[in-house]
Amino acid sequence: MDEATLMYLGISSMVILLLLVNAGTFGPFTILLVILALIAIIMLFLINYADFLLFPLLTNILKLNIIPAKNYYIPKEQNCVIKNINGIYYATGYLTANLYNYVFTKEESIDDETLMIEAPTRWERALMSIKFPFKYNLIVSSQDVQSYREELEGKLSLLEFRLSKEMSSGNPSQMTVDDLQRQIRVIQARIDRLSSGERPVQSLMYIESTAAGISEKAAKDALTSQLNQLQTIMNGFDLNIIRVTGRELYYLFKFNYFIPNSNSELLSLFGLQK
Repeated sequence: MDEATLMYLGISSMVILLLLVNAGTFGPFTILLVILALIAIIMLFLINYADFLLFPLLTNILKLNIIPAKNYYIPKEQNCVIKNINGIYYATGYLTANLYNYVFTKEESIDDETLMIEAPTRWERALMSIKFPFKYNLIVSSQDVQSYREELEGKLSLLEFRLSKEMSSGNPSQMTVDDLQRQIRVIQARIDRLSSGERPVQSLMYIESTAAGISEKAAKDALTSQLNQLQTIMNGFDLNIIRVTGRELYYLFKFNYFIPNSNSELLSLFGLQK
């Protein structure tokens, strides 16, 4: 979450808390005021942390369409962008690997020569099975080395604490231990690469596909089938590929027309994606 959003959240929460502190001065309406204030606080954080669930729910209930650009609209499900041309509906949807933090399961052996040689062949074989056009987008931005290193070291400390706690328990789960050890190796490998002089790069990866139909439902069903196939194939590359809904859908749609023109603006969007 970017600094501006945090500031708005903080100010809004302070106003609500001040209202709660002085609630006793409103007499018989105190209980109602307290309930409304608590609901407002919950809604503030839901909107900023779970909008991919909250907004589609509200638009479904209210049956609202959002218009992101002329001749385009986002239907109430908020999972695609629709355009109607001469009675033919075109539905565009997105998959991304950046909505949540992910790791490559084999990153600790990324220097292995065999893996590097096989990677292009695996990619080509995967794409050969896809029978419809799609667009693979990659937007990158360099990061500050020191802040990135501090973030990694914080994650490493937390993982080591969780591992120590799990190992000291009476009956540690081997699956949990193995997973924590793997994540520690991944984070340590990234820190080692920074120490060797490598500069960190933040990447926003997303896949775009469009399907056509004689009705909105037909276009959306065809799109869902295409995205499901892409999701299945891309998951074979150790990526957590998921379908984009809600606010992120609008941002990715805008990227077709322009991308952020500064690192700070791009990094603020990464904050919204997490």
